[in-house]
Amino acid sequence: MIERYTRKEMGSLWEPENRLRKWLDVEIAACEAWCELGKIPQKSLAVIKKKAAFDVSRIDEIEAVVKHDVIAFLTSVAEKVGAESRYIHKGLTSSDIVDTALSLLMKEASDIIIQDLKKLMSVLLTQAFAYKDTVCIGRSHGVHAEPMTFGMKFAIWYEEAKRNLSRVERAKKNISIGKFSGAVGTFSNIPVEIEEKVCKKLGLKPEPVATQVVQRDRHAEYLSTLAIVAASIEKVAIELRHLQRTEVLEAEEPFAKGQKGSSAMPHKRNPVGCENLSGLARVVRANAMAALENVALWHERDISHSSVERVIIPDSTILVDYMLNRLTGILADLQVYPARMLENIGRSYGLYNSQNVLIRLTEKGMSREDAYGLVQKNAMLSWKTRKEFKTLLLKDKNIRKYLSVKELDDVFNLQHYLRNIDYIYKRVFGRTT
Repeated sequence: MIERYTRKEMGSLWEPENRLRKWLDVEIAACEAWCELGKIPQKSLAVIKKKAAFDVSRIDEIEAVVKHDVIAFLTSVAEKVGAESRYIHKGLTSSDIVDTALSLLMKEASDIIIQDLKKLMSVLLTQAFAYKDTVCIGRSHGVHAEPMTFGMKFAIWYEEAKRNLSRVERAKKNISIGKFSGAVGTFSNIPVEIEEKVCKKLGLKPEPVATQVVQRDRHAEYLSTLAIVAASIEKVAIELRHLQRTEVLEAEEPFAKGQKGSSAMPHKRNPVGCENLSGLARVVRANAMAALENVALWHERDISHSSVERVIIPDSTILVDYMLNRLTGILADLQVYPARMLENIGRSYGLYNSQNVLIRLTEKGMSREDAYGLVQKNAMLSWKTRKEFKTLLLKDKNIRKYLSVKELDDVFNLQHYLRNIDYIYKRVFGRTT
């Protein structure tokens, strides 16, 4: 079983050391741009690049006094660099650094999630073809509808994951934005060339027009995209939880050697992994709502968004990374029971053929209203008496006026429902095998 979450990459991305490292990278890139414009001496830049560093515990000490994280950071760096530190943060405001560094972090987080989605898609593709011809009943409202194949479920999830991949790539592009335009975005104390140069160095695009901050609709789109990914994960989890119910039992989560399902009942094998995913999806969705609340700020900037983002952005990226990895593991080792699927198909006495019977009767000249009433009457009798639907139809004189025994046999042919599976697979995967 591979569902255990062991990766530390996403978590370490948001550690204070790495976040502050990004701040320093942005500050140094700005110094390099100033130097290219001849506003910082080459010798001074060399000293800055050689000595620039920070100490997290020292920053905490300073911030306890100054009550400003960027000033505390700059003071710590200045203590390492010395006199040449006077060139650091030249013409900039705090958000120039913080927002640009945040974009870099979110961009990197996107790359991790993109790889997670591709791994999930690989498993979905494998399972879609493994169970392409495994017949199961399709359900609507939780009630038997018509037959399909188990592989189609994976094909549906694959196609949705493909859309999610596009969404994350688009959100990554729209958050890959830097901003070096000063206190209210007017470039009052910084040449416009600085922003162009620094963004190019960092692999970002400049915010076309800014206030003091990068506009928060970008972050809201990003968090909303993660919420959609989480919702898709929950969609799969809900389906698997249903399939593991004792009354259904067509598939089960992996159950590891030595695993226990209940402190009281030794027989229990519970879908705890999927239940965990359903719960976490709620958190990611709630975080997206908070990101939408962050779009509206007072005038050119307030900091009501800042405290929120320190929670929701790391949390949502970490959670979605975890959720994608856990779901991939569950699906890769999913326990599937085709014999149970066939058994369950039989539980509705062949009633899933009702639409096909209805259509055949109308093709023979009966009105749709009369045909519907006749088929429904026999269907309800089948439920009530627990007798096979086909048997009742064969005994109904009104049905037999229109359909022969052979024609009813054709109606009840299971392959009728599966004849276009290859067509569907060709549309989704571009191939049928």
